Amino acid sequence: MKNDFFDYLATARQAALQAGAILRSKFGLSSLHVDKKGRINLVTEADLASEELIRQTILSQYPDHEFLGEESGLSAHSGQPRWIVDPLDGTTNFAQGYPFFSISIALEIEREVVAGVVYDPTHNEMFSAVKQQGAFLNDQPIRVSDHAVLEKALLVTGFPYELRRDPDILLQLFRELIVRARGIRRDGSAALDLCYTACGRFDAFWEVGLHPWDIAAGSLIVQEAGGRITNFSDQPHNLLYPEMLASNSLLHAPILKAIAPHLDQLHSSALLAKPL
Repeated sequence: MKNDFFDYLATARQAALQAGAILRSKFGLSSLHVDKKGRINLVTEADLASEELIRQTILSQYPDHEFLGEESGLSAHSGQPRWIVDPLDGTTNFAQGYPFFSISIALEIEREVVAGVVYDPTHNEMFSAVKQQGAFLNDQPIRVSDHAVLEKALLVTGFPYELRRDPDILLQLFRELIVRARGIRRDGSAALDLCYTACGRFDAFWEVGLHPWDIAAGSLIVQEAGGRITNFSDQPHNLLYPEMLASNSLLHAPILKAIAPHLDQLHSSALLAKPL
């Protein structure tokens, strides 16, 4: 079975590299076509072209598998292995010409992610993992940081598109942590934020309003790199739960402690729906 996982990973890598070429070819074009699928949520022709290429690449090799893409939804409910794909994580960055975006491809079997890649085509960085086989960046092993003191930690977060519906609670969480940590970044691609946590560039990542395609591959990569992922109530990671804390494990408890006073307000907020 493990050999099968590596075959799946090879397919994901192939699809990510080909889709990355599409994104590079369209990045920075003044003629790029951009639409809205929400008040501030964008979709570009690059998202659609990337997803279609990934879909064709994967399903040509595994025609019986399911495919869940951010732009196209779920292809079937067959109970077969399911590919979970974000063809362009960081669309706003991409549309603005800000070079921080990625492609995320994961395979889930019996509700467990067993292989995943996150590809940054701008910097040609391919993060990957197979269940129980470690995490890698361009085929070199990676590991989470060993920072154990929050005031020495560099954290990263993101804000959901629905932020304007109830910004106060997210700003409270941000304040709780920015006064405790060395610094906080907000870069606009949850998939890359997770991978940067996995390789020690960041020490922890938290966000709400997430979807499976945002985090499926990155969550496996963090865990295979020695990190820990839970929701804000310290319950085990679940792709369908829209809140996440990913850390190097050492910082998990102090960050949860900082978040705890705000949990009731957060969970009653319009920003945080029940699990999908």
